[in-house]
Amino acid sequence: MQVKFCGFTQLSDVQTAVQLGVDAVGLVFYPPSPRAVTPKQAQSLSAAVPAFVSVVALVVNMTHDELLALANHVSFDIIQFHGDETPEQCQQLASAVNKRWIKALRIDAEQDTAASVRARIDSFAVMGASSILLDAYHPQKYGGTGARFDWSLIPQGSALPIVLAGGLAADNVAGTLDLPIYGVDVSGGIESAKGKKDAAKMRAFMKAVKRDRWQNETVTDGL
Repeated sequence: MQVKFCGFTQLSDVQTAVQLGVDAVGLVFYPPSPRAVTPKQAQSLSAAVPAFVSVVALVVNMTHDELLALANHVSFDIIQFHGDETPEQCQQLASAVNKRWIKALRIDAEQDTAASVRARIDSFAVMGASSILLDAYHPQKYGGTGARFDWSLIPQGSALPIVLAGGLAADNVAGTLDLPIYGVDVSGGIESAKGKKDAAKMRAFMKAVKRDRWQNETVTDGL
């Protein structure tokens, strides 16, 4: 199971996450978010991420020119489209900066079914997405709500590897290990305040997911 920690704003939190063995670090480039960072902040944070740990740039309805400017100022590996972008728009924008990409889909239990979710995933797979992220639907927000959706809507046999987000924390993430997903994405569940991570919560989350790695603990006891 792959683990992405998202919404970093502080260098020390990135360093802790990396030491704990996180697979990906997410930076938010959406100004209305309390976890948003500027390109200058982001470049400092991404510089602390070693090789083989991915830096993910989360964007919401970003324009072509804005994305070009971001890519010219910040080192990142993957784009996470988290807005209303169509499959075609995602493909065009990612191609413009020569980056791999994933798309976040907000799942609404009142409208979605496993079949409809699978169909939406298929549309992004055709356009070259590397993975799909499933998050809870909120009428006014694009993510980061801490809400959980009905996991029975996660389709079997997805055309893309699925990353699960929404309401995850150390006390419930173990329940995802048998789901048809490739990874988990957490932000609020490892925080002491929005944008400020809690080292103990990060450690507990990693222990709950990466059980094999933690059989012989080698991470600094102070974390």
